[in-house]
Formats: sequence, C-alpha cells, structure tokens
Amino acid sequence: MKALRKAVRWSSAALVPGELVLVLCVAGGVPIAPAVRLAVELAVLALMAAATALFSLDYRRHRRDGLDRRPAFLAALADTVPAPVRKLTAHEFFLSTSFLRWVTRRGPHGVRDGDLPVPYAAGQTAVMYGFLFVCIVETVGLAYLISWPVVHAVTLVVDIWGCYFVIALHASCVVRPHVIGADGSLRLRYGALLDIRIPADRIASVRLDRKFPDGRPATVDENGVAELAVAGQTTVTVELTEPVRYLRTLGKPAEARAIRFFADDPASAVAALRAGDPSAGTSRTSDLSGSAAIRRTRRQ
Repeated sequence: MKALRKAVRWSSAALVPGELVLVLCVAGGVPIAPAVRLAVELAVLALMAAATALFSLDYRRHRRDGLDRRPAFLAALADTVPAPVRKLTAHEFFLSTSFLRWVTRRGPHGVRDGDLPVPYAAGQTAVMYGFLFVCIVETVGLAYLISWPVVHAVTLVVDIWGCYFVIALHASCVVRPHVIGADGSLRLRYGALLDIRIPADRIASVRLDRKFPDGRPATVDENGVAELAVAGQTTVTVELTEPVRYLRTLGKPAEARAIRFFADDPASAVAALRAGDPSAGTSRTSDLSGSAAIRRTRRQ
C-alpha cells in the first residue's frame, strides 16, 4: 500500500506538468510525434487507474474500521491526496465563493446572530490595490512585447489569473473577518487561507499590543506565539490557558500558546473579548464605553 501510494504521488508530480506542456504545444500548433502523445496519454490513464484503486482500497479500509460513508470518503481522500494539494484546491474554491460574495454584497461569511465581526482587511487595502496596479501594468506590457503566439497566450492567461487572484484574495479577507462569538469564543482568519478557532474557556487574557513581526503568517516561534499579521503588523495579543491546534496555509499542523492578530479597530475587539469573559469582571468597568459601542453595533 505504501509503495503504491508513493508511486502515485511521484507519478502525479511528473506527469501532470508533462500533460500540461503537451496540451500547450498542441494548442500552439507545435508538431508532436504520435508515439510521444500516445505514451503520455497511456501514462495518464495508468495514473488515474492507480489513484482510483488506491482511493477505493483506503475507502474500504476506513469503512471496515467503522466510519460512515462521508467520514470514510474524507479520510480516504486525505490518505490519497497530499495535504498541500487539498489545501490549495480548497483555497481556490473558497476564493471564488468569497469573490462572488464580495461582488454580490451578501455580507460577512460565518457570522451568526449575536456574533461580532472584527474586520482586518482595511489595513492592507492600499498594498493590495498597489499589487493589482502592478499586475495590470505587467499584463498590458507583456501583451504588447511578446510576439510568439504560444508564449503570448500562456503569459496572458497567467497574468489575467494573477489580477484575479489579487482581487479575490482581498475580497476573501473582506468577507471573512475575524469573529467574536456570542459565547465569547474567537475565530481568527486570513481570507480563505487560515481559520483558527479558539474556545472561550481557552482565552486567559487579551490586550492591545502593536507588534511588527517579520516571520511567515501563522508560524509559531520558540515561545509558542503565532502571528497573523496584516500589512506587517499585529495589534491584539491573546494569551491562552492551553495550546490551540490549527492548520497552516499549506495544511501543516501547528500549535500555539498565544496568538497575535491584526484588527482594524483593536480597542473594540479587546473590549468585546473581555466583556465576554466571566472572569474579566475587573476589566468591564474600564471597558464600559467600548462594550456599549459594541452592543449598539450588534443591535444594528
């Protein structure tokens, strides 16, 4: 089983780019020897058959272990498809749905009655639109400079996708804000890339704390602190009573004892978290004005 799984993954890494090159050559009118085309197509069919057989074996194994159909299907999918591939595929799907939600103005995702959305996208708006402007200039410039038809078509598709990716990424950050639950829980997100859920009973303390980290998003340092920076800064620090596990951007599991994140209005976020903590009675008096403002926002 392990040998078959390894063979399928390595074959996918080799054959999928080869198939893409073959399709581009055919589309661009580059002559391909019939033997080469036949060999590539047979290899792809063999890979699909092996992947299907591996998935079927994993599915049956999980069913024998007592899982229902849906959990067994998801477990078999996790066994067959590498975590980064699953994560990136899901990210592309959620980017599209977030973009449609942003265009149709359907409101924030994952915010229920009584929850408080905590926006963070405003801190990166200038940077994202700057990236978009650069992508548009590059797309137009390369469209005029490249004269080879195949290279021109490939570059144009990639550049247009790049423009869409920048817009959709920012849109996903707008429609997927952080969420403070009615029960005092905290859900931290960065678009469709990250989703960290912190139960209310694991929040030990929260404070305003502006930092300028230089590490990668959601990486955990030697002190067990994870940082969700926006535009290179964080504004709120949450200390936890016990570690919280989550998945990083490419599906790698991580565990943090404290989390720093960015909020457009950090004072209101801190006040809401303190007001939702039964042990924070001493903080409620000092945060009365902020809590009142948040309650007015929720009624609206």
